[in-house]
Amino acid sequence: MTSIDDALAQAVRILENTSATADLDARVLLEHSLSRTHAWLLAHGKETVHRDELERYRGLIDDRRRGEPVAYITGWKEFWSLRLQVECSVLVPRPETEHLVEHALRLIPQHAQYRIADLGTGSGAVALAIARERPYCELTATDVSIEALRVAENNARRLEIQNIRFLCGHWCAPLAGLDFDLIVSNPPYIADGDSCLLHDDLAHEPVTALKAGPEGLDALRDIGSEASRHLRSGGWILVEHGYGQQQAVRQIFERGGLHRIVCNQDHSGHPRITAGQKPVTRLTPYRRSDSDDDLIQPSNSAITGA
Repeated sequence: MTSIDDALAQAVRILENTSATADLDARVLLEHSLSRTHAWLLAHGKETVHRDELERYRGLIDDRRRGEPVAYITGWKEFWSLRLQVECSVLVPRPETEHLVEHALRLIPQHAQYRIADLGTGSGAVALAIARERPYCELTATDVSIEALRVAENNARRLEIQNIRFLCGHWCAPLAGLDFDLIVSNPPYIADGDSCLLHDDLAHEPVTALKAGPEGLDALRDIGSEASRHLRSGGWILVEHGYGQQQAVRQIFERGGLHRIVCNQDHSGHPRITAGQKPVTRLTPYRRSDSDDDLIQPSNSAITGA
């Protein structure tokens, strides 16, 4: 007979040599296996786990030991307090990508009716987070993968987020004839030969959402060269990138005709989000807001020049 506490301890021992988060992984997988909450596990640690439940749990632990991400095993990942469906056709949303949402929201007044595009939406994490926080805005999310768009559309439907549409195509290609106040993207930015791609978790994720050429800049170059054509006068673009890529992204944005380029740091102090603005023209007045100044002026070391 195996108790809940014993099952957890055994799972941690199995995972501790292959996962840096063995305790958390073991707990989350047991919660999923038993359809119980963390609080319930704490209160019932001495109770016995039924044999069929224990076998199922051990199977999930074996999957994790082989490197499969927890989110793929459970089918779910929380992002910006949204419970998102994920599967192997989409990248698992990362906590650091919430910085992209944070900086986007700083540019969007609470009741703004902006048009916003999310390029390479994957599970829809970024677009859905912004759409939930800014319900008067219209979101357009693109992805080249039909499978990814199916996941994103299912997430929008289940979360009852309606101010968003999904278009299939490569980066800006589906946006012909459209312009936006803000474009955001978390594109692939890992170099083809980077050793991190051998990490067990990444080895299970879609390679097209990770690799971007020999320097990891191919997708960023495509986006930087195309985005300005789809920005309104004075509109902004925000992209997530690797912590050593800020200077390259700055140059890409400059070549794309953008200015007021700044690089935002994540909470670990790593350069993570670069922003650029399309110059304001007299023909199309820009709807300026105080949040512009928040973005372009460094505050509390959160923003640095790229």
